[in-house]
Amino acid sequence: MNKIERFVYDLVKSNPKIKKLIRNIYQSVFDLMPRKKNYTVNPIILKEGFFYGFHEIQPFSEDNTKILANKLRYNEVRMPRKDDFIDVGYINFDGNALGDFVKLGETNAWNFHKGCRLQWINNDEVIYNCTSNDNMTSKIVNIHSGDENIIPFPIDTVSPDGKYATSFSYERLEKHMPGYGYCHKDDYSYIDEKSSNDTGLFIVDLHTKERKLIVSLDELANSTASFEASNVSDHYVTHSEFSHDSKLISFLHRWTGEYKGKRFTELMIYNLETGKLICIPTTGHMTSHYDWNHKREIIAYCNYKDQDAHVLLKIDDINESKFVAYPSLNSDGHQSFINDSSFVTDTYPDKWRMAKLYKVNINDNSVKLISSVYSPKKFQSTTKKGHVACDLHPIVSKDGSYVCFDTVHTGKRSLAIMKLN
Repeated sequence: MNKIERFVYDLVKSNPKIKKLIRNIYQSVFDLMPRKKNYTVNPIILKEGFFYGFHEIQPFSEDNTKILANKLRYNEVRMPRKDDFIDVGYINFDGNALGDFVKLGETNAWNFHKGCRLQWINNDEVIYNCTSNDNMTSKIVNIHSGDENIIPFPIDTVSPDGKYATSFSYERLEKHMPGYGYCHKDDYSYIDEKSSNDTGLFIVDLHTKERKLIVSLDELANSTASFEASNVSDHYVTHSEFSHDSKLISFLHRWTGEYKGKRFTELMIYNLETGKLICIPTTGHMTSHYDWNHKREIIAYCNYKDQDAHVLLKIDDINESKFVAYPSLNSDGHQSFINDSSFVTDTYPDKWRMAKLYKVNINDNSVKLISSVYSPKKFQSTTKKGHVACDLHPIVSKDGSYVCFDTVHTGKRSLAIMKLN
């Protein structure tokens, strides 16, 4: 962002509705000018009609020969309906080309941003959200035998040790962030209440299938030392993730302000060993996206010392946190670590409708453009409930060799793979 764009962004950033309106008008002006060309540092390997979704779970198998994917059944650019199914499975990958799609199941519990939360539990099993008798559930599938195991709750993120998963109400999430939840009801959304002592962030034991509420919305609302917090706000949780040692759970606590459309966010950490809940002391109540490395550090786009930027948050010594690549990289994005000292992040489509991928070095703050692809206007989210945009959502393979991302630069929603080396 240039200085003028940054100034306008800072004025409207806490009101998603106004921010989206101004962005759409701004981009429409540049639609009258010649398009920019696509650029990639390495060739893109593409599979049209597929997508994966959010950036904090892993589509790559341990040996990079299988890539989890969702296969669309319709081509229209619209939000999914309750009876819209996608096929769930994996695509064979030989390092140079995407091969056949192997179907493992289907689901009508999905959206374009978080997908159906399809992810690996171990080398042999995957899990994804689905419905059973109109109830929100999740399903574990053995990719070799096809054996299935129903978990009676939807999940968000599986712990790296494969024992647990986080869970929350996707109905409540859909009400407050349309396009990120599901259009299915559950009996623990408490949808008409500002907060509740009976819903919030749950943890699910994938072996016993038992679920436990570990942080309630009431607890979060009452602990928020904030303007416009408990009495006038609707509270919810989203974007949960485990630390790599499976001992900490991070998540976003969000609430809407007294003025319609205004939203605030806190990054929370729950310690599974001690039961202690802490709030990461960012300023301005703004955290957007984040990812863990193996050193119990989080790279987050947040407001830190009254400045929106990518920040390395040192969880065990929060006072040692630092800005990363600022002001060279000064816009929001979805991060994915390559290793403990570098990561890939994306940008939303700019005024030219170009969405970019950057490789960032934490040690020297260097930023390298590795991809810039066009996002057609038809994929622009024009209303709060018409969230059809295709964010790149980059995800780096465990060995740091490849990056997977969603793209629409061909005019169709597609899954893309690119070598990082």
